[in-house]
Amino acid sequence: MNHKEIIKLLIQELTLEEKAGLCSGLNFWHTKPIERLGIPSIMVTDGPHGLRKQKSSGDHLGLFDSVPATCFPSAAGLAGSWDRALINKVGIALGEECQAEDVAVLLGPGANIKRSPLCGRNFEYFSEDPYLSSELSASHIDGVQSQGVGTSLKHFAANNQEHRRMSTDAVIDERTLREIYLASFEGAVKKAQPWTVMCSYNQVNGEFASENKTLLTDILKTQWGHQGFVVSDWGAVNERALALEAGMELEMPSSNGEGDKKIVEAVKNGSLSEQVLNDAVERLLTIILRSVDEKKENATYDKEAHHALARQVASESMVLLKNEDDILPLKKEGEIAVLGAFAKHSRYQGGGSSHVNPTKLDSVFEEMEKLAGNADIHYGEGYKLDSDDIDDQLISEAKDLAIQSDVAVVFAGLPDRYESEGYDRTHLHIPANHRRLIEAVSEVQPNVIVVLSNGAPIEMPWLENVEGLLEVYLGGQALGGAVADVLFGNVNPSGKLAETFPQKLSHNPSHLNFPGEGDKVEYKEGIFVGYRYYDTKEIEPLFPFGYGLSYTTFDYTAISVDKKELTDAETVDVHVTVKNTGKVAGKEVVQLYVRDVNPSVIRPAKELKSFEKVALEPGEETTVTFTLDKRSFAYYNVQLKDWHVETGAFEILVGKSSHDILLSEKVKVESTVSLPVSFSRTSTMGDIMAHPHAGPVLQEALAEINKDSPMMGEGEGEQSEMMAAMMKYMPLRTLVSFNESFTEEMLANLLKKLNDSVSN
Repeated sequence: MNHKEIIKLLIQELTLEEKAGLCSGLNFWHTKPIERLGIPSIMVTDGPHGLRKQKSSGDHLGLFDSVPATCFPSAAGLAGSWDRALINKVGIALGEECQAEDVAVLLGPGANIKRSPLCGRNFEYFSEDPYLSSELSASHIDGVQSQGVGTSLKHFAANNQEHRRMSTDAVIDERTLREIYLASFEGAVKKAQPWTVMCSYNQVNGEFASENKTLLTDILKTQWGHQGFVVSDWGAVNERALALEAGMELEMPSSNGEGDKKIVEAVKNGSLSEQVLNDAVERLLTIILRSVDEKKENATYDKEAHHALARQVASESMVLLKNEDDILPLKKEGEIAVLGAFAKHSRYQGGGSSHVNPTKLDSVFEEMEKLAGNADIHYGEGYKLDSDDIDDQLISEAKDLAIQSDVAVVFAGLPDRYESEGYDRTHLHIPANHRRLIEAVSEVQPNVIVVLSNGAPIEMPWLENVEGLLEVYLGGQALGGAVADVLFGNVNPSGKLAETFPQKLSHNPSHLNFPGEGDKVEYKEGIFVGYRYYDTKEIEPLFPFGYGLSYTTFDYTAISVDKKELTDAETVDVHVTVKNTGKVAGKEVVQLYVRDVNPSVIRPAKELKSFEKVALEPGEETTVTFTLDKRSFAYYNVQLKDWHVETGAFEILVGKSSHDILLSEKVKVESTVSLPVSFSRTSTMGDIMAHPHAGPVLQEALAEINKDSPMMGEGEGEQSEMMAAMMKYMPLRTLVSFNESFTEEMLANLLKKLNDSVSN
């Protein structure tokens, strides 16, 4: 008997109360068992960049009472790798650790869009770009689930701020929701089928996500084909029966029976169909039984191997943002000043429910000492970790060390208290004592390198005064070794920014509408999120999306397409040749963007549609092939309720970042879908004339009218041009107003001809 048949029989045997009970947790971390029918309890636990399994207590907020687990870089760091295969390896390792700890579902990854750099939880999310986010999420999910452990893609949807996150209403137009905030989930669901999807706390267009049937059933289940179940974020359920009806199967944590009672009552009074409950139980049991089947007995994992992986991942995720006069990599000789408390007390992960108790923790300073060769390394604290106050004595000591050294490496960034789940930042500044340390050292030492540990962008008023800048994000427990590897050149940095760093906060497109007023936040910037805004508005960022330097150089030497013309039902292959023209091996992220040359709807200047990370030895050349399909050229058409490609020319842009485009090609795409068109008396003449079928009909009618009425376009030179321009935006009904011989009956007949021409 297969699972499907077993589940059907179990549903027949379950009482109404038992079925309702399966739809809520036993406690904070476990589902309810039904012992008389052999239905087990399974455990879910926090992620996504490491396992946070509570040792004993069920206290969700006991953030530090968890079993040791490998702390990998957080999503903001992982995204910097732009490496699907590497993130898949992290997922596999996480799955192995879950098996060893008897965890059935790891809560993550987070696919929410970085609408504003202020969001306190941005360190847990991948990107401002939905395509990049969905691709990396899918790789993460595939890795974890390959080990027989489920994931929970979160937080669905539009959870883009922590401020009032449990009550705020995200007001988003349909096209923006589809193209940006749902698209980051869509690809991950369709490609990787996460066992569960976690609904968010907030409202979306007036309905709580947990009760939003459009999101949970119509889109997630029906349109995207999600096969698993939806779990609430912890405490996100408002009205339990409404949530079940909407498609939210599992309430977490336990509601101590209150949610179960509401479900039973709703079924008994007829406001909730028992079939809806049965469908929910079927989805739940499918995952529960699957996790039991895929449980590996006596599973273990190699802690040292996972730590080594964490080191590799961290080093390949770091982004080299500045390297004047090739100050990096550091020479393994001379005197090196290492300044800033982060060098000995790393900021390696974010705060909140994703906080991991690491199996071990590298010290940056100690790891630098191991790799320093003949160099002498000296440490200066620079600032106190628990305060923003400037300590003049520490600054003075740091300056003295810098003066005595050949180079100074300053460790700075954002302390734990600056960014966490639960609250947003209010500015993009680093602490005053971090900033003062950088400025003071730069005054006395020309060779300054800054190493930043932070979960989101910061402002850098000191940037011009430093030679080197390495963004390491929150690099996990092996951050120390990874930083040393990159600084000394054992690893060539290959990370690229997965988000834009603005020059200042007011440049961010959400600035005037974040975090909203009261419980309402309007996404008035629409589809113009991140680089879509900066590139289209032509605002120079501090560092653009996709940016990152290397210790070698890459030339983009050729681009070609396998067809110049195609329909939107076809694909086009784009071939790009890249060469390592430097002296050391390195990896390059080849980025492909698409631009609609002449759209009739508002579209960004360019949008990321594909990418590939390639490893090349010095002098080595390779050709990367990208395949673009309909979605690569489409926008979401709210009239069609579907993705639509406008017939016309598209530029394919390839380069090193959204700003650094090196190659381009042009293709023409023919739409196979015609938008439904109908004309009325208020349709403008210009719109009618622009239609290939209706235009000639109107042209013929105007010619007839103009025999008797010179007002309708007769004249010479500028007068004729002026009349033609005026007519373009005149409603069709004005033919009656401006011509005595043109009647309402004639207008009705003309409208019939026009609409017949577009319907045939």
